[in-house]
Amino acid sequence: MKKMHVRLGAMILGLALATTALAATPAMAAQAKQGAPPLTAERCAALVGTQVDAARIALPTTGATIKTATWATEAGGGQCRVVGDIHPVDPTAPAIEFQVNLPQNWNARALQFGGGGYDGSLVTGLGRFPQQPASQPTPLQQGFVTLGSDGGHKGVGFDASFGLNDEALLNYGQQSIKKTHDAAMVLIDLAYGKNPAYFYFVGFSQGGHEALDAAGRYSKDYDGVVAGTPTYNVTMMHAGIGSMYRDALYRDGGVGWINPTERALIVSSVYAACDPIDGVADGIISDTEGCLDAFDIQALRCADGADTGDTCLSDAQIETVDLIAAGKDLGFEIAGNSYAAPGPILTGGTYDRFGLGTEPQPHNPMNGTEAFQYTVLDAVSKYIITRDPTLDTPNWQLDGWIPRIQEVGQIMDATDVSFQQAYAKKVKVLMYTGMADDGVSPYNTIQFYDRLVADLGQKKVDKFLRFYTVPGFSHGFGPFSASFDSLSVLRAWVENGVEPGQLTVTDTNAATAGRTRPLCEYPTWPRFDGGDPASASSFTCVTD
Repeated sequence: MKKMHVRLGAMILGLALATTALAATPAMAAQAKQGAPPLTAERCAALVGTQVDAARIALPTTGATIKTATWATEAGGGQCRVVGDIHPVDPTAPAIEFQVNLPQNWNARALQFGGGGYDGSLVTGLGRFPQQPASQPTPLQQGFVTLGSDGGHKGVGFDASFGLNDEALLNYGQQSIKKTHDAAMVLIDLAYGKNPAYFYFVGFSQGGHEALDAAGRYSKDYDGVVAGTPTYNVTMMHAGIGSMYRDALYRDGGVGWINPTERALIVSSVYAACDPIDGVADGIISDTEGCLDAFDIQALRCADGADTGDTCLSDAQIETVDLIAAGKDLGFEIAGNSYAAPGPILTGGTYDRFGLGTEPQPHNPMNGTEAFQYTVLDAVSKYIITRDPTLDTPNWQLDGWIPRIQEVGQIMDATDVSFQQAYAKKVKVLMYTGMADDGVSPYNTIQFYDRLVADLGQKKVDKFLRFYTVPGFSHGFGPFSASFDSLSVLRAWVENGVEPGQLTVTDTNAATAGRTRPLCEYPTWPRFDGGDPASASSFTCVTD
């Protein structure tokens, strides 16, 4: 662990030991020891004001306080919706706001929800988990205790100003999920008089990162996790990959800038060449490796390589595409990895929501006119790495900040976290990513999997982790907007030893709703073999 992290940890620990311990309300604690009576609206209301002793939370805090406890009734029965604050050790740091939902008809299981982006808003745990079929009841309605937090601060979008505070940064980077877990365990004990038989975590994007932290850093606390498109390496993604996009798009005054019309030209040309090579033209590129051979960006070159308008690409614009598609070796490691993953600009990424931008020069990165990857570079560089909100991001270079970038990587990235303990504790992990995701490149997730296999070996990895890729799926949307019941698959594996095999995903896009595809384990992809192109049974998972 780097010096700043160790220094902060020592400071927090010392203050925590000096803090007067707080205890849960005596009456409810006594009830819990005797075997709690059925959960009622009255018992729910009695939770307000409960103090959680700092000693009950394994990482440094000054305890927690329950602010509200509201009784609600919906399908599945009554439920107590509890909201509280986990108090920081540093008085200038924000609290972690958390919510725990306690169902009257408890199934003896808990499910923690992850956040998204830079977190900053309370994850209530009241809704469905990412990609859960809409026809199913929510986990809370199914009887799970559900929980979530705000990641340890408040903010909107990619507001990284919390990063100016050491404790807030550490909470976001890795600790808020553990602190929330431990506070929830106290409430579960008070409500039911026993611990959950199984504790799960499910998340997507930053929530997927948090799921991998749950499995890797806090293996003893979780039985299984679902990690959808995990942003496990925020520092690398926002600083490394962000600078790669900036340098490609903004170099030399924006000579290689790609406007929305030119972006659409690239995307339509890639799909025209690559969509049919998997056996069916269905708006999905499944054979992404084959796509690299089927399409040549030079086919879009303007005469003599000059910029003659939006119907072709100049040599400078082709260079931009090549730079994005190639990835970049940074020349130094962040949490054990130096390679910024390529973007899927030539293999199915549409860049319609995580856009390449509309203006060739940076001015206000948060107003929606910049390239998305530039906005995250701007946020992490100003508020987390340099902590200089006036930083000239367009001209800022990583090379002058290598020690600090590596220090931040130890806080925010799970790239080098060992999963040996997860294997030993038999924590099960379902991981998936969309092959058309241009916000979080699929090749970034593939990097994680390949490093894990290199570290532990394929046999060990197969014992506790399954990795699936979804062609046509972007960051929760895309040409194929995938839906599947990952939690039931995970439960069957954890509780009954039923190993996941080939699964099925359903498209939720209005125009193609209900079509299905096999969910293939990496490195396989679904090839059309004939029959109904809307049915998963017409496809086979293959490698070539």
